[in-house]
Amino acid sequence: MLSADESAAILLSLKVACWSVVLSLPLGYAVAWLLARRHFRGKTLVDAIVHLPLVLPPVVIGFFLLAAFGRNGVIGAWLESWFGVSFAFRWTGAALASAIMGFPLLVRAIRLSLSEIDARLETAARTLGASPLRVFATITLPLSLPGVIAGAMLAFARSLGEFGATITFVSNIPGQTQTLPLAIYNLTQVPGGDAVAWKLSIVAVLLSIAALATSEWLVRKATVRRNHA
Repeated sequence: MLSADESAAILLSLKVACWSVVLSLPLGYAVAWLLARRHFRGKTLVDAIVHLPLVLPPVVIGFFLLAAFGRNGVIGAWLESWFGVSFAFRWTGAALASAIMGFPLLVRAIRLSLSEIDARLETAARTLGASPLRVFATITLPLSLPGVIAGAMLAFARSLGEFGATITFVSNIPGQTQTLPLAIYNLTQVPGGDAVAWKLSIVAVLLSIAALATSEWLVRKATVRRNHA
């Protein structure tokens, strides 16, 4: 059985992972479309910036977030004074950190899916009088759906394992910002905590496998539906 604190850490991780995908998906799709469909000056630089979270130490990302969105940060102070919104040392900050860390995976999957779409289908639809919005809603989005699903689930799974950026930006506060990886870390620092750490580690493995298996099933289903459309 899980204790109240252990259950809280698991539920918070799921909550953070879900919101991180919600936060990153609209922008991720837009960036993926831009990189897949447009040629412009600075494209290589934009691509490199998008993929920075894959190569930078997560602690560096967390420090940047703290500097920007902390209560004394340029963006954070403005958000708190004007809208009463704060990210630092709150679960919303954990969601923001996870969204950034999973962003490259999301963009890569969607970009690959968009690049596989036959552009002649969209051109034909526009020639027949379809508006850009209608072309997107009826052709581009449905055909790219497998990539969207794969990217979203990869970002979700990445969020479940996020540690470095989260602990740097929002600390490790039980019941507030202590996600599953942070709870496991805490237990490794406590004498006699190995048994519970093992239990939570197994939960983390099961959640990750479930997320990836669900992703594979949804992608296959979306691909079959697309091929028979």
